[in-house]
Amino acid sequence: MTTLASSPVETDVLTARTKATWMAGDFGKIAESYAPGAAEFIDRLHFGPSDRVLDVACGTGNLAIPAARTGARVTGIDIAPNLVEQAQAWARAEGLTIRVEEGDAEQLPYADAAFDAVVTMFGAMFAPRPDKVASELVRVCRSGGRIAMANWTPDGFIGQMFKIMVKHVPPAPAPNGLPPSPLLWGNETTVAERLGHQMAKLRCTPRTLTFNFPFDAAATVEHFRTFYGPTLRAFATLSPEAQQLLRSDLEQLWTQHNQAQDGTTQVDSTYLEVLAIRK
Repeated sequence: MTTLASSPVETDVLTARTKATWMAGDFGKIAESYAPGAAEFIDRLHFGPSDRVLDVACGTGNLAIPAARTGARVTGIDIAPNLVEQAQAWARAEGLTIRVEEGDAEQLPYADAAFDAVVTMFGAMFAPRPDKVASELVRVCRSGGRIAMANWTPDGFIGQMFKIMVKHVPPAPAPNGLPPSPLLWGNETTVAERLGHQMAKLRCTPRTLTFNFPFDAAATVEHFRTFYGPTLRAFATLSPEAQQLLRSDLEQLWTQHNQAQDGTTQVDSTYLEVLAIRK
């Protein structure tokens, strides 16, 4: 059985914008393209039945589901209710008991030291206030517990894709200035600054994740434009002429990096795997 709860999410400009971005489109269509890589990420953590695991910004369950398969007691939380519903449906289909709820990575509704492990893959990195996120990840993890993150790197493929989108659609202003780039979570020095002083150990390892799509590069760009919230919203702000320029740049990027020769798309993207042990 899967339980679904709702936690109030503080409403402000940045939080509302983040929620709207990840509710747009259907992120599940993107997440399934790298589900095998997500399962490998969980495999390296060797969870077992005694582990209390929190998946922050869990999306549709790419980490929560394989973690629950180990017998671990898993909780997932995400700001987008449509993604929470997809994670719930996936867990139900597999007969897994997972608590899945709506909530904000910057305001986790859990007690101090409530979990043995806190994980997040391409999720918490997109919350607009990284200092709050770092504080919350540490707060809910017990002493001696683990924090494991997968964060896109600035120079990796997805980092390059975001840079193209920012070139065409500069970040929207916020009351206190622009929030830091989420790609900074893929920088080892930045991670050490945000987490290191509260960790007994901190190891950062570059990893590669492979996207596989059963269509060509142009169709892959359209797939992202339709289903990936950040890309969908970037296109939506542009005139038809500007949309075509963005599309051209993205198609060029996907074509240049495509390793497939059979009309499909296979692209590798680097991410930073962060494994930290809480003091």
